[in-house]
Amino acid sequence: MELPIIEPFKIKMVENIYSSTKEQRENWIKDASFNLFNLKSEQVCIDLLTDSGTGAMSDKQWSAIMLGDESYAGASSYYKLKEAIKDITGFDFFLPTHQGRAAENVLFSVLVKEGDLVPGNSHFDTTKGHIEFRKATAVDCTIDDAADPISWHPFKGNVDIKKLENLLKTNPSEKISCILVTITNNTAGGQPVSMSNLREVRKLSLKYGVKLIIDSARFAENACFIKLREEGYADKEIRDIAREMFSYADGMTMSSKKDAIVNMGGFIGFRDEELFRQASTYNIIYEGFITYGGMSGRDMNALAQGLYEGTEFLYLKSRINQVAYLGSKLKEYGIPSLEPYGGHAIFIDAKRFLPHIPREEFPGQTLAIEIYTEGGVRGVEIGALMADRDPVTRQNRFPELEMVRLAIPRRVYTDNHMDYVAAVIRNVFERRNQIKKGIKINWEAPIMRHFTVRLEKL
Repeated sequence: MELPIIEPFKIKMVENIYSSTKEQRENWIKDASFNLFNLKSEQVCIDLLTDSGTGAMSDKQWSAIMLGDESYAGASSYYKLKEAIKDITGFDFFLPTHQGRAAENVLFSVLVKEGDLVPGNSHFDTTKGHIEFRKATAVDCTIDDAADPISWHPFKGNVDIKKLENLLKTNPSEKISCILVTITNNTAGGQPVSMSNLREVRKLSLKYGVKLIIDSARFAENACFIKLREEGYADKEIRDIAREMFSYADGMTMSSKKDAIVNMGGFIGFRDEELFRQASTYNIIYEGFITYGGMSGRDMNALAQGLYEGTEFLYLKSRINQVAYLGSKLKEYGIPSLEPYGGHAIFIDAKRFLPHIPREEFPGQTLAIEIYTEGGVRGVEIGALMADRDPVTRQNRFPELEMVRLAIPRRVYTDNHMDYVAAVIRNVFERRNQIKKGIKINWEAPIMRHFTVRLEKL
């Protein structure tokens, strides 16, 4: 028989999980104004809020931490990270930042100005926030298949080439800050972008004289999907695939808290030295000197090691398989989820789960609250609450997909934990008709409201 895929690591240290009663959780979520971000970690049993910074570092990463060079300028840790980034991405110039949204802030301070358009494939919340904060507009050019949770497409994260070219040819190039491609496409369900699609986007960027930037938080998972699904890549190494992906870009932002498996860190990669120099000024203002940029030497060492571990095929295959394992359990129970399963998370379709809850009552957030109270599993809404308000009309935006994301931390949970998560959601699904009403907003911030919003049940 064919041998099963196992985790390519063994557990060396453990952390206790807190248990609680349903009554306790009902009180805690009420005290948190029904915002799962407001919960204390000890009030959560299985935490699937995010896969960002929540992974388990390896013994080699912890060893690298002890060798960190904390010199203010020119630390050896900086040069170690520079070498790893060059090896894996091919970019000659880079700036370290403390995390991905900091990388966006620095780069967009150079590229994005008021009135600009930033086309891409479903910009994520912080990305869109940085764009709209600068009074520019994020334009979604994702393929239509991405809005259909049940259609099977191997690369649902792809950019729609016709949509993109229509935008480029009807607007002057100076009005387009850049083309931003996110790999994998988180908002669309952790869906990958194909290599052929990246090539086509690159052709358009060159044709119209617009820079192509890759949001690279989950680039390794994207490379793994290319290896598994795209013709001509089955025999290629993950790092070779990654280098080809980045060869089509002028720059990149990276939240290293995902595929580099560290708890904090990020960076910006540049092809062009002049853009690097312009961004360096903002990096010094917002982050720190250009050879540490908001990171300690020990963190840079862990990140350099994590880039190599995160691009190992056996590790990536195991990770993607664990996500699919949870997805298959939910499907077995009849629970509607987005398919095919993404690389880092399962996305439950709240519209089909709670069809009787109107969109104005935020069915995604309603479902996320019910899942938490049922079994202490914390996910996050990816829907109307996160979509925020239109910056001009101030009306709520209602995206096609209304989902609850269950993001699985790297090297943290076992399949037994996934069985528990599936059982919790099954219990909610079996009593879904008892959930009569959704929620309403009591208070919200003017931008990126979902992090701090206060809600109440209707």
